[in-house]
Amino acid sequence: MVEPCLEISPEVQAALSEGRPIVALESTIITHGMPWPDNLSTALEVEEVVRASGAVPATIAIIKGVPHIGMQREQLEYIARNGTAVQKVSRRDLPVVMAKQLDGATTVSATSALAALAGIHVFVTGGIGGVHRGGEINMDISADLTELGRTPIAVVCAGAKSILDIPRTLEVLETWGVAVASYGTNEFPAFFTPRSGCRSPARVDSPAEAAAMLDSVQRLGLGSGMLVAVPIPQEQAAEGEEVEAAIRTALREADGRGITGNEVTPFLLERVRALTGGRSLDANIQLVKNNARIGSAIAREYAAQLRLQDRRQALVLKQHEQQLQLQRPGTGAGARGGGTAAQPRLRSKL
Repeated sequence: MVEPCLEISPEVQAALSEGRPIVALESTIITHGMPWPDNLSTALEVEEVVRASGAVPATIAIIKGVPHIGMQREQLEYIARNGTAVQKVSRRDLPVVMAKQLDGATTVSATSALAALAGIHVFVTGGIGGVHRGGEINMDISADLTELGRTPIAVVCAGAKSILDIPRTLEVLETWGVAVASYGTNEFPAFFTPRSGCRSPARVDSPAEAAAMLDSVQRLGLGSGMLVAVPIPQEQAAEGEEVEAAIRTALREADGRGITGNEVTPFLLERVRALTGGRSLDANIQLVKNNARIGSAIAREYAAQLRLQDRRQALVLKQHEQQLQLQRPGTGAGARGGGTAAQPRLRSKL
């Protein structure tokens, strides 16, 4: 059952009840993606971008074993201050963190699962995980991909990070039946750069198009999700290219030092931040805000399409009821007072 499992904020609960657009947001970017206090200010700013774009933000995290769908400022500050001390939670970790009443920052896979459980259809993040380089040998493949294959939600992001094997990432998404479309471009973006060298399986040029795709996913009952890949804004593209160069340098350094496994990402984040003089952080923030604007517009369009479908369905049901009413015995015009039924004549006996 959903109610005992999730703590849904009053703002999000009201939006769910009223059919208003909601945008889910992950919490790993707060605890593991940015330093304090930039992480808190960014989380609050992204929520405001969502509100200003006509949707309701629902940041998702686990506090003392309880999944929260939508968070108060003090809760955001709590996980932001604790940073990497908060456990990073993927789908597989949800039962453990809940049972042990721990704090958890949700990744793309866990956020998608919890958002869908709450009835939220659009989720905005920075970028998705994917197949790591050498993944065909070590099987290092993000749970984000399999989650998209079994959760009917639209994930709006800037593609996959360039440190990943993007061609194989797209292959896995295809295997799992995930609809992938790039926003306003034919090329699949690679987070800090709009160019990955991989052609996108599909393209959408407006929030309405993306919402129509999501509507098709839901009506078909495919059980899988969809990915909307948004390229980094043009005004941040130069910064993005600088960050990409720094990532390549940091990767070479990591290889040279023998850094492997889950130590790679923290090393890369810190090294890239140092190599770019902090500009990688600014590019990351602007990228997420841009995704939030577009994701909110998609959520708005999808909510509008659902309302239109509800009105049409209500009209069809009303017409059907009227037809049934007309077909019932004793419900003709005369019985409803719309006319006078003919009375039989009585013949007198003479």
